[in-house]
Amino acid sequence: MISAKFTLEQSHIDFLEQFKAMGFKDKSSIVRLALDKLHQEIERQQLEQSAQLYAELYTQDEELQELTDAAIADWPV
Repeated sequence: MISAKFTLEQSHIDFLEQFKAMGFKDKSSIVRLALDKLHQEIERQQLEQSAQLYAELYTQDEELQELTDAAIADWPV
C-alpha cells in the first residue's frame, strides 16, 4: 500500500486511537473503511441525481412516454 500524510483535528485523532476497541487491526484500516464508505455514498448520490434528471426529462417528453407505453403494451405478463 501507499502511505499518505494528512492533517486531522484532535477529535479525529482521539477517535482513531480507539481502533482496537472497535475491532480494527490498525488506524489505517479505519481510514480506508471510512474512505470506502464515503466513496460509495458519493457514487450513490450521483446516481440518484442522475436518475432524478432522467425522470424530469421523461415527464417533459411526451414522445418518449408514448414510446415507452407502446413497448410496455407488447411486453409479456
